[in-house]
Amino acid sequence: MTTVWRGVNVAIKDFFQKKRKYATIPSEQTKREIPEGIMSKCPKCGTIQYSKEVGKNLKVCTSCGFHNRLNAIERIEFTLDEGRIFEYDSDMVSEDPLEFPDYVNKLAKSMESTGLRDAVVTGEGTIGGFPVVVAVMSFDFFGGTLGSVVGEKITRAIETATQKRYPLIVFSTSGGARTQESILSLMQMAKTSAALAKFGDNGGLFISVITDPTYGGVSASFAMLGDIILAEPGARFGFAGPIVIEQTIRQKLPEEFQTAEFNQKHGQVDKVVHRKDMRATLTKLLELHTVPSTKEAIANG
Repeated sequence: MTTVWRGVNVAIKDFFQKKRKYATIPSEQTKREIPEGIMSKCPKCGTIQYSKEVGKNLKVCTSCGFHNRLNAIERIEFTLDEGRIFEYDSDMVSEDPLEFPDYVNKLAKSMESTGLRDAVVTGEGTIGGFPVVVAVMSFDFFGGTLGSVVGEKITRAIETATQKRYPLIVFSTSGGARTQESILSLMQMAKTSAALAKFGDNGGLFISVITDPTYGGVSASFAMLGDIILAEPGARFGFAGPIVIEQTIRQKLPEEFQTAEFNQKHGQVDKVVHRKDMRATLTKLLELHTVPSTKEAIANG
């Protein structure tokens, strides 16, 4: 009997000696075998998804519908017919009129990382076959800030739309006025607004599409002057951000404060449009407000 128990004890002892006590941690080499960017995590719901699948879904989370930010090039590809645009003023770049410290270097880094010259791309194309002039802002370039070049390009786009009698569509996203250009940046608010006033006096149609985020001088000027104002779901916009407002009034704001849905309830937005429906919605609006002969003239060259 004793011999049997000894045998069992030896077997149990061998089992625990051979059993690993710790999980194997992948080495750095193993980690590098997984291609960077193949997976992405939704900022809202935390779901891990294939980046390609999210891209196919117009960069909208397939789980919760969260709208990830688009840069100007992506938005043009998703919105204009065949993703094609005849670009205006592509060679226009910002200078450093106030000799602001490190401004030139920051501009150079933004150009290199985004492939853009500044925070907006303007030009003309078609949506649903209807000719339009568009201005598409890009938050990844210097936070989409409103500087002299951004204001000038948008103003020129408005003037071209006035001359050609094309509808104007502006996709806004911005952190506000560009500090490094001071008063020259703030002047763009008045300049773009004045151009829009002339455009409106000539019977032009201006559709403003607000995307996340849109704050400061952009929201206080052209972004909120549209004949029709659309916004993407969850897009936050206003003049000052919620943190600044809370610190000023010393009150807690509602969680949904300044979202597209909140602003729609309070009369600041005409319609909140899912990204997958944006092209169709814009096409319908253009169809309702564009003279039929204009589309026919474009189709016939």
